Amino acid sequence: MCGIWALFGSDECLSVQCLSAMKIAHRGPDAFRFENVNGFTNCCFGFHRLAVVDQLYGMQPIRVKKFPYLWLCYNGEIYNFKQLQKQFGFEYQTLVDGEVILHLYNRGGIEQTASMLDGVFAFILLDTTNRKVFLARDTYGVRPLFKLLTDDGFLGVCSEAKGLTSLKHSTSLFPKVEPFLPGHYEVLDLKPSGKVASVELVKFHSYKDEPLHAVCDTVENLPSGFDLETVKSNIRVLFENAVRKRLMTHRRIGCLLSGGLDSSLVAAVLLKQMKEMNISYPLQTFAIGMENSPDLLAARKVAAHIGSEHHEVIFNSEEGIQAVDEVIFSLETYDITTIRASIGMYLVSKYIRKKTDSVVIFSGEGSDELTQGYIYFHKAPSPEEAAEESERLLKELYLFDVLRADRTTAAHGLELRVPFLDHRFTSYYLSLPAELRIPKNGIEKYLLRQSFEDSNLLPKEILWRPKEAFSDGIASVKKSWFSILQDYIDQQVDDLLLEKAAEKYPFNPPKTKESYYYRQIFEKHYPGQSNWLPHYWMPRWVKATDPSARTLKHYKSAPQE
Repeated sequence: MCGIWALFGSDECLSVQCLSAMKIAHRGPDAFRFENVNGFTNCCFGFHRLAVVDQLYGMQPIRVKKFPYLWLCYNGEIYNFKQLQKQFGFEYQTLVDGEVILHLYNRGGIEQTASMLDGVFAFILLDTTNRKVFLARDTYGVRPLFKLLTDDGFLGVCSEAKGLTSLKHSTSLFPKVEPFLPGHYEVLDLKPSGKVASVELVKFHSYKDEPLHAVCDTVENLPSGFDLETVKSNIRVLFENAVRKRLMTHRRIGCLLSGGLDSSLVAAVLLKQMKEMNISYPLQTFAIGMENSPDLLAARKVAAHIGSEHHEVIFNSEEGIQAVDEVIFSLETYDITTIRASIGMYLVSKYIRKKTDSVVIFSGEGSDELTQGYIYFHKAPSPEEAAEESERLLKELYLFDVLRADRTTAAHGLELRVPFLDHRFTSYYLSLPAELRIPKNGIEKYLLRQSFEDSNLLPKEILWRPKEAFSDGIASVKKSWFSILQDYIDQQVDDLLLEKAAEKYPFNPPKTKESYYYRQIFEKHYPGQSNWLPHYWMPRWVKATDPSARTLKHYKSAPQE
């Protein structure tokens, strides 16, 4: 996890512009480099490093003797860089996994490069010989990327939008900053002036298709057919492989653990893999909640079962409320459920950074979208519509759960790893018949639970624990976190302000005092940027005015002891 930043064709002094790059310093607390591009005095790269692999040669932009005309700035992890080296005979000059991007590009161009990368990434690749700039982002947008492109060809690129909003440019008072689409690459021509012109934006991978890099995966061809035992076995094999490949790091590994199915499965498989690889230190797991919250109790059970070194972070309502402003600044969104769920993740990440030496943090993001884990999937009119909704949620992950997971951890210099969003695992799961993937017997994620039922990885009551909304699972049993927040906000926002909300905020107008409160804070930090959120996250097939699972009739909170 790092922070990348680049400008092409800046009219303003670069020493002034580079102050914007410092706004993402939290993403790379280990080192910083600012480098001009030879022959293009108005083009530069900025890089904040979190050293996870190759402590000696990991600084960026990456340049190697074999390709002196290529400049690479990337944020991510390429899990198959050694397999690609073996398959194509690449001669690496560093131990940096991202170096493979230079070799793939030299061998087969940008399309093959993006398609063959098994991992999470956002990168800027400059080819000064052919005068091209390439931008690319992984399939689900696990690694963030934003861009600014003016009509006269000034390009700014950054891991977070806050690194671009203060840039100065002669012809534009407020250049438009927008997220770069996941699963795409863009080709831009670099003019002698340093300005650019967009040539094409290409979608290189659809998550339903088996990725091209599957040909050099460590897991060979899987048994075909949709009989239940074959499917369950394939799910286990691919998920374990997804966790195993993500163990690539020189820094200590930890795992977020809410006690729900997703994070518990990740933690249990992770600890098993670490033992098999003879990793000497114990796995640290981290749970957060208010006193006696359902998540804390469930996470305690899981940690005891798997044998992790468990840490509990207990917060009170005052600490949660005080964090709202800095959380919205970190997130760059005003989405209601994203902000609610981010408070706990932000506070636990803060604890990990201050109190432990774990840096690479595993988490369960992506499972709810992939395996139909949200409560409202019980209301799906048909298996086919449920499958379509699952795909829509995956497509929008970069706006919601993946955004939350990246920003709350990156704000404290941690690197997130999400095995549920492994390309091969997701493409296989989405290839299964729609009726296999729907909730059954009143239980969501039935197929995933079934697949691990005989593994003894988790206690049965955890494997079959009903879904808790994250912002509710961390709450005290007496009062949910979101109702505590709403009670506080009710005192902060006047009824009259809410009545006139649509006049003040015509795009995505707030409908509740809570959403109005978040919007005010967002506009304070990012005025005029409400288009970063196309729409609020809301459940489907139900008449919902609030995104919390607690407002749905099917919702059952976990039994208390």
